[in-house]
Amino acid sequence: MKITLLHGQMHHGSTWHISRMFLDRLRDDQTEIAEFYLPKDGPDACVGCFRCFMEGENHCPHAEAVQPIAQSVEAADLLILESPCYVFGMSGQMKTLMDHLAYRWMVHRPHPDMFSKAGLCISTAAGMGSGQVTKNLEKQLFYWGVAKTWRFGANVGAFSWETVSAKKKETIERNVDWMAARIAKTLERKIRPDLKTKFIFSIMRLNQKSNQWNPIDKDFWSEQGWLTGGHPW
Repeated sequence: MKITLLHGQMHHGSTWHISRMFLDRLRDDQTEIAEFYLPKDGPDACVGCFRCFMEGENHCPHAEAVQPIAQSVEAADLLILESPCYVFGMSGQMKTLMDHLAYRWMVHRPHPDMFSKAGLCISTAAGMGSGQVTKNLEKQLFYWGVAKTWRFGANVGAFSWETVSAKKKETIERNVDWMAARIAKTLERKIRPDLKTKFIFSIMRLNQKSNQWNPIDKDFWSEQGWLTGGHPW
C-alpha cells in the first residue's frame, strides 16, 4: 500500500501527532509512505494565471514544486490531508497547494485513479473549528473524485500536544483506533465511488460535451472515453 500525507504546517503539534497515530496503525512492512510538509515542500502562492487550466499543469509557473506532490497523490492508495484550524479554516499553505491542484477537480481534468482511492482528513483546534477544516479538506478530495473519505477532527483545548489533558488524549487514541480499523478494512477491498460522486461526474460529462472554452479539458475527457459513456470506475 502507498500512503501520501500532506502536512499543512511545519511544526509537530496536535494535528501532526494524530497523523502519526494513524500512520502507526495503518502501515506495515510493505507500506510506502510519502510525506510533504508545507510550505517547505510546496509551491508559492497561486498567481491566478489560468495556465494549468488552459495550457496544462506543466505550464504552471510553480510546476516544479507542484508536480512531485501531484504525482505522489496520483500514485497513492490512501491520501491523508492534515491541517490545524486557523480562523475556522485550513492553513494558508495548505490552501495554496489546493489552489494549485484545482485543475484536477472533476470540472476540469480529474485523474482516473482518484475514483478508486481513499482519503482521510485530520484537523485539531485549540478551541473550536476542527470540524469545519475537515469538511473543507474533504471537499477537495470529493472534487478530485476520491471514492471514500473519512474526517477526524479534535478540539483539544490546548495550544500544544504536550498540554493536552491525559483524558483528552485517551479519547483521541480510542477514536483513532476505531477509525483506523475501519479504514484498513476498507482498503482490503476494491473501492468504488458513491452515488453522489457518480452524479456529479455525469453533470461534468454534460458540461464537457458542450465545452467551447477549454479544449485542453475537453480533449482530456475525450481521450479517457468519458464523453461517450465511459467512466473511471
